[in-house]
Amino acid sequence: MSATVPKPAASTYAIEVQDLRVDLPRRNLNVVKDVSFRLRPGEILGLIGESGSGKTTVASALLGYVRKGGEITGGSVVIDGVDVLSLDERKQRTYRGGVISYVPQDPGGSLNPVMRIGAQLDETLAYHGVGKKDERAARIGEILDEVKLPGDADFLHRCPHELSGGQQQRIAIAMAFLCRPRVVVLDEPTTGLDVTTQAYVLQMVRTLCREHKTAGVYASHDLAVVADIADEIAVMYFGRLVEFGPARAIMSGAGHPYSRGLVRVIPDPSRRRPLEAIRGRVPSLDERGEGCVFADRCDFVEARCRAAEIEPVQVGADHVVRCLRVEAVRGTSARAPVEEVTAEAGGATATGYLNVRELVASYDGHDVLHGIDLAVPKGLVTALVGESGSGKTTLARCIAGLHEEARGDIEVAGERLKFGSHRRTVDQRKAIQYIFQNATEALNPRRTVGHAIAQPLRVLENGKGERSLDERVVALLDEVSLNPYLAGRYPSQLSGGERQRVTIARALATGPSVLICDEITSALDVSVQAAILMLLKRLRAESDLTLLFVTHNLAVVRAIADRVAVLNEGRIVEEGPVEQVLDSPRDPYTRQLLHDTPALVNS
Repeated sequence: MSATVPKPAASTYAIEVQDLRVDLPRRNLNVVKDVSFRLRPGEILGLIGESGSGKTTVASALLGYVRKGGEITGGSVVIDGVDVLSLDERKQRTYRGGVISYVPQDPGGSLNPVMRIGAQLDETLAYHGVGKKDERAARIGEILDEVKLPGDADFLHRCPHELSGGQQQRIAIAMAFLCRPRVVVLDEPTTGLDVTTQAYVLQMVRTLCREHKTAGVYASHDLAVVADIADEIAVMYFGRLVEFGPARAIMSGAGHPYSRGLVRVIPDPSRRRPLEAIRGRVPSLDERGEGCVFADRCDFVEARCRAAEIEPVQVGADHVVRCLRVEAVRGTSARAPVEEVTAEAGGATATGYLNVRELVASYDGHDVLHGIDLAVPKGLVTALVGESGSGKTTLARCIAGLHEEARGDIEVAGERLKFGSHRRTVDQRKAIQYIFQNATEALNPRRTVGHAIAQPLRVLENGKGERSLDERVVALLDEVSLNPYLAGRYPSQLSGGERQRVTIARALATGPSVLICDEITSALDVSVQAAILMLLKRLRAESDLTLLFVTHNLAVVRAIADRVAVLNEGRIVEEGPVEQVLDSPRDPYTRQLLHDTPALVNS
């Protein structure tokens, strides 16, 4: 899309991408087309889009790599005057890591589990012919210092599983910058990290790119995450670059309805706004029609939008949009209005339907929760907030009966619960249901969706009921806004948002009074996250459910919760109605979490 801007001398840029195209030749389908951009040394491009938008395909194609079945069929990726795509496989391998490097979303999967950290870093340098062993050791020490990790022998001797998620991600970033590449590609490297670790990693990437004069391509589904670090933003949808321009111009004046939709679905940590989701879904490749790729989900669509492919429209300096209705789109409000908040959350103290008193929980004799007292009111959403390791998931698992090394009291509706679900009555197990963070791991890949939803009914009700299991499954799918035909599908045939809705339907099967949601939106696209939060709010209102919502994101808390308890190092440091806690936080830890929570400028 930058083809509208005159092309200066090639030496000005660290990377120049022109008309990049990726196809699936065997299926005669196009995946990505007409992707063009340029970056100067030290600049960062935010590559934004939902799952299925093509951003990961573009990110990997910059290194000359595509997934099995795909083929780069056009375009160029020029670094230092060399078109990476014109090189043979052997030469491309020497470029990867040395001239252009890659940071994956899951560092645990990219690090060798049986190799020491120091050996992996040294191997990277040795492969690219960097110096002798002493020189390589010095370079490793420098980069570890830059990513704020120790460079002592004890740390270098550790294996990846001995590091936290944040430490693993910093090692992956250190490895990417180790050979001082011209370009680094980062594919959603902060997804799943708590907001404090995420803020630190984002600032570290910004600093490393500037100091090393390395151009960065940062792929993400969340505009708020890259708002502070990106110089330019490219918004992708269905394999097309639908908007490109300076970050601040897109944040304050996005011209494409999809870009505007991505802005509106991001929860605001400073005030509550009505939840919104982009209607519809990203279709499959064989469903792509003529004209605008976003037409089927667009509120501004006209007949002419479907007639032919949309040409870029210049709306500002270096800011272009593929849309025929730019002025109409930019005339709408960028953010949803502020929502009135009711006083139903009560005062600083609340009467609990679910009560926790003097709870102490341990792992192998080491206490991780210290005297927790918490009252969760009936019919409201109470959020548990904190960094990784704060104890919020351990507290949730104790309540659900999934953690037994604990002491103290847990009561629901005045009835005391034992630690360990197998020690509880059937009615108590039905009353509290747990939704796990990773829906893919929570569902058996060899069983259909219908089987997964019916399983709690088979186990806890022995299949009894006025209606058949099939009828109840259909009703539950309808309750979470899924088509009943999905009952015959397998988890791998569903999108991430659909899988998460299935886990919610399964949790609702036994008619629980308490629903525990453990980071269930942390790895989802922002639009899917909004849809799931809207679903939970509706279910809570219709069924008088009591929700315990575990999260690290205070923007999500503001959007859905009535009350919030902030945990730090196994203790509740602040608790009360959301508006009270987030508008006037008393504890320094809460204030730090608010500071680290990503937010859009001018929100």
